[in-house]
Amino acid sequence: MSCDHPDLLPLEEALRRLWEALPTPTVPEVCAERDDPATDRASMDGVALKASEGRAPRRILGTLFAGSDPAAFTVTPGTAVRIMTGAALPRGADAIVPVEQLEPTGELVLPTIDPEAGDHVRCQGDQARAGDLLLPAGTPFNAARIALLAQEGQPIPRRSRIRVGVASTGDELVPSPAPYQIRDSNGPMLAALAHTLGADVELRSALPDDPAALAAALRNPGDIRILLTSGGVSMGDHDHLPSVLKDLGARILFHRIRLKPGKPMLAALLGDLLVLGLPGNPVSAYLNALLFLRPALARLEGREAQDPWRRARLVTAVKHKGDRPLLHPCRLAEGRLEPLPGKGSADLVTLARADGFAWIDSPGQEPGAKVRWLPVI
Repeated sequence: MSCDHPDLLPLEEALRRLWEALPTPTVPEVCAERDDPATDRASMDGVALKASEGRAPRRILGTLFAGSDPAAFTVTPGTAVRIMTGAALPRGADAIVPVEQLEPTGELVLPTIDPEAGDHVRCQGDQARAGDLLLPAGTPFNAARIALLAQEGQPIPRRSRIRVGVASTGDELVPSPAPYQIRDSNGPMLAALAHTLGADVELRSALPDDPAALAAALRNPGDIRILLTSGGVSMGDHDHLPSVLKDLGARILFHRIRLKPGKPMLAALLGDLLVLGLPGNPVSAYLNALLFLRPALARLEGREAQDPWRRARLVTAVKHKGDRPLLHPCRLAEGRLEPLPGKGSADLVTLARADGFAWIDSPGQEPGAKVRWLPVI
């Protein structure tokens, strides 16, 4: 019989709360500084000519490249100018005939088609007129919007990788463990994952199971924007992180989610610092970091969150009796998921062997069932 509580937060709701609670960088109002394009331009390599002369042969006056001053040439009857993509049209020309539709005849060129005015010309102001609103203030950043700021002569904001601190918790973590102690494997694992996800990472020493030490670390986080901790968020006597955060006035976004493994997951905002309190068992810590750190980084960097889920069919059945959705370790073979014999959330060996984790709803999934799965990275 399940001991889960009905008030556990669904994963989708936890992700939504995290996304909406975090600020994201945005662009200022962007208006067109001038017409775009600022003058008529060629959209193909060819010759610039007057369309009304049809297929009559033309004498070439010279060549215009992108950035050349078109005032150097004037197209008159019987003449044309060689022109490259992006170059401004010379006076007298109203069409481009592409290279592929030209036939050289001695010192002349002969169009093989009947040109029409406007052919292969990007007309002045086609994309925007001077003063047009291009983007309203508050639009999230992306690479194309950075390019638009540059095009309109606006300052480009300095953007750096989000700095993430990683600190395990627990008195049992020591470099040379006795049989009743362990080494800190979560810290290096989470630091490597954060690095893979694009963060600037600082791996810190493990924190003791002491409220005062936790509070001191949280009051003085340094120059990090996100703190990943592992351990100290469940229901044990030494699980101090939730109460310490509350005492410090943190805003608890959620604590305890409907997921197996990973139920004790906690997220909180302490001023500008996002604290992702991960469970201490390595499988839970890894999966929750993979699920929540990725969108947090995207939000803080001004990016859209990418969907991490894929879909594949199960080779064999996965039974599940619990009330929470189960993430079950699998190997990927020829596009199908082979479930591994997982031994719980402390099973680091199976985590290291897995290609991903299949989402299994109660009461489980039969062979051939198509499920979504989360790749291990």
